[in-house]
Amino acid sequence: MIDVIGILTRTWLGLYSAPLVAAPAAGSAAAQVSAPAAQVDANTAVQNIQKFYSEIHQVTASFRQSVKQATFGLSKDSDGTVWLSKPGKMRWDYLEAKKTGTVVKKSFISNGKTLYDVEHDNKQVIKKDLKSDLMPVAVTFLYGTGDLSKEFSAALDTSGEYGTKGDIVLKLTPKAPSAQYKNLYLVANPTDFHVKESIIIDSSNNVNHFRFFKPDFEKPIKDTWFEFNEKSVPTYRVIDADQQAGSAAGKHDLQ
Repeated sequence: MIDVIGILTRTWLGLYSAPLVAAPAAGSAAAQVSAPAAQVDANTAVQNIQKFYSEIHQVTASFRQSVKQATFGLSKDSDGTVWLSKPGKMRWDYLEAKKTGTVVKKSFISNGKTLYDVEHDNKQVIKKDLKSDLMPVAVTFLYGTGDLSKEFSAALDTSGEYGTKGDIVLKLTPKAPSAQYKNLYLVANPTDFHVKESIIIDSSNNVNHFRFFKPDFEKPIKDTWFEFNEKSVPTYRVIDADQQAGSAAGKHDLQ
């Protein structure tokens, strides 16, 4: 199983308003919500969040990912840019600052059918067929198909640990036991219900915290941006994760 699958199953797009993001124009999809934030309960907030993402077509945003390992207390921050486009297309570029300028260290690229983990430092590409590995609802709801309320129980979180004053903070608990999710927190903008932050706590209490900023819901994204040509990196090793998994399963059966 390639690393990107783990990341995508633990996170979805959040939009961190620092600086504060301007409210969407009246009448736009992003502005249409079913109730004022002050009047919503947890279930209504989930519905409004899902409604927001069902009505947008694409988004570009910068992100910061903070991962904290519970056992040793180690933490790591990563920065980058994410592009999402319906149906099912996504690209995550992780950036690294060097003396010569900022470069892309790693990319996760999907055209909705195939997922590529491109590791430039290791000169390695891992590809995964998404037809045989369905995306979880934590990803698919971005494209208007997944239903958060069916898989998670929602409650308002008032601990103040996440978000800022005025934010809607939801604590989502899987209805079925999951090794990937112990709890999932969503920090939502009270005006239009876009997600500003997502915090995933897994069964080992490791924390994967995404903050997103400078969102753009209007700028079109070319489909070619979600395609990856293996021939563009002739010196890289290309690994077929499905083929590798099949070989490993075959060896196990023979034992």
